[in-house]
Amino acid sequence: MDTRLHLLESFAAVGSDGQRYKVCGYERLALVPGNAERWEPTGVAEYRLDDGRHVEMAKDEAMRVAGSNIVLTRAAGL
Repeated sequence: MDTRLHLLESFAAVGSDGQRYKVCGYERLALVPGNAERWEPTGVAEYRLDDGRHVEMAKDEAMRVAGSNIVLTRAAGL
């Protein structure tokens, strides 16, 4: 299945390591079979840092950089 990402939002966050990060939220789109120009939402969202690393988002919206101990907090007013 062909898929691509559609940017839904981006926001600044501060990591537990004191660094600033840009978090991007995407929705996965899937190509409609037989129609090379039509993409539909799959209902799956994912978050990544602007450098491509994955961000794990818990149901309570707690965020952590995947594969690390860095916890992210959405930065207010940035």
